[in-house]
Amino acid sequence: MKITFLGATKTVTGSNFLVEGAGKKFLVDCGLFQGQATEQLENEDAFEFDVNEIDFMLLTHAHIDHSGRIPKLYREGYRGKVYATKATCDLCAIMLPDSGHIQEMETEWKNRKRLRKGEPIRTPIYDVQIALRSLELFEPVNYDQLIEIDDDIHVRFNDAGHMLGSAIIEVWIREEGVNKKIVFTGDLGNNDIPLLSEPTMIEDADFLVMESTYGDRHHMKNENKAELFIDIVTDTIRKGGTVVIPSFAVGRTQEILYELNNIKEHKPDNDFLKKYEMLMHTPVYVDSPLAISATEVFQENMELFDEETQELIKSGDNPLEFPGLKFTRTAEESKELNENDESSIIISASGMCEVGRIKHHLKHNLWNPKNTILFVGYQAPGTLGRKIVDGAKIVKIFGEDIAVNARIEYIEGYSGHADQEGLLNFLYSFVDKPKHIFLVHGEPEGQKVLKQKIIETTQIPVTIPEFGETYDLNNDIKMVDKVDRSHDKRYLRLQVIDRMQTLKEELEDMESIVREDLQAEDMRDVDIEKINEKIKQLEQQIVRIIEG
Repeated sequence: MKITFLGATKTVTGSNFLVEGAGKKFLVDCGLFQGQATEQLENEDAFEFDVNEIDFMLLTHAHIDHSGRIPKLYREGYRGKVYATKATCDLCAIMLPDSGHIQEMETEWKNRKRLRKGEPIRTPIYDVQIALRSLELFEPVNYDQLIEIDDDIHVRFNDAGHMLGSAIIEVWIREEGVNKKIVFTGDLGNNDIPLLSEPTMIEDADFLVMESTYGDRHHMKNENKAELFIDIVTDTIRKGGTVVIPSFAVGRTQEILYELNNIKEHKPDNDFLKKYEMLMHTPVYVDSPLAISATEVFQENMELFDEETQELIKSGDNPLEFPGLKFTRTAEESKELNENDESSIIISASGMCEVGRIKHHLKHNLWNPKNTILFVGYQAPGTLGRKIVDGAKIVKIFGEDIAVNARIEYIEGYSGHADQEGLLNFLYSFVDKPKHIFLVHGEPEGQKVLKQKIIETTQIPVTIPEFGETYDLNNDIKMVDKVDRSHDKRYLRLQVIDRMQTLKEELEDMESIVREDLQAEDMRDVDIEKINEKIKQLEQQIVRIIEG
């Protein structure tokens, strides 16, 4: 049995793993790369495998960084089954066509630039129609159902507690009379997530492919986060401001709605009740057609909710509805939100602020110190959301420089990912521990910290794979192959773009430092002249590069 890592390697997007065993080849996930320009360009690259040789696919959940290249697979000829839970199939039915629409719109925008430059136009990675046709491949399965692919390969999906329908996938493979079991966590849920059950504990595995998004961090506990949430919101409303919540359309949006409905249960003292009353008189807008459709899918799959939510539903309290909640479906309704002076809460996709209506809301609200931008989910490096969270003073939106004057808050506890404690507890719960662990879906520094923690506490060997590495899963785990990109012209292009991105960030840092220095009272004219001369030299170097 072999596994090749073709995404989510030392990064948090593009999940894609190729497994070979018992005469079959199959994929686990096939997601889009998101975030930095170098990673997004990889979406256009050819797959590192022959699509026609893939026998079937297993999908852990519907998030686009796990499912987003399935239409590309279809476009290139794949016609095998995509096994996924029913809820995942339902969500992909709205998310993949939406992704296709985004691909079309982004390509159209880029092509207008290309035409002005006299460059040839390009086609999108896939369009809405391809995305719709790819849905024919989906085969819905239930949690805990043992699926027989053939006599030698069996699969089971278990609740991962990350989002509606998310799964930890167990795969049993028999080769030459020997059974081996590999477990893919997908994205493991945070135990404090509203609506959803906690991740299923797995008894045993030979090999574990585990996410590591928050491998070096601990989340805020639930009781503190609810109090912090209402404090941030009511502080902003008192000032006459608006709270903008960039939220993943599927998962975080529904959990925030649940929190707003359920927040009255926390600390019912007089001060809290005043804040709650203020909150309930503030309109809450869900401004994302995808989020609205996803909320409808949630309401159609309420049997997957945790016991507490089930009891709430039986009492007649729909956790996704409350007074003051409004859904804005049209672009006109969305624009009206930014023309309204009334304080409000706007929940809008995307969660990392890269596409969609959220960019318009940021453009109209970031500059105003009365407002608050409240982040409730992970922000990948290179995204607009990450830049704002990291303290950027000015960001570029639709080609315009926007000052970041609004209050910026990040409540990490709303993340759908397990933190370090959750990841370790999942690992500790195995009765028979894995022989080897592969860490994926994480940033390098966090992965190193988690690796060290795992080795210290369990003595289980841990590997952090690089892109394109293939490992032979025998008793002696070893890398047997690696995709060679050293002579790949496209890979060199990615390196150039990556360096350009780094240079851009360094120039932004330099601008902030120089501005601070110039404002210092003890700054002498001779020092200013030295700075001016160095910047002039840098400018000349840049001009020479452009002219060359």
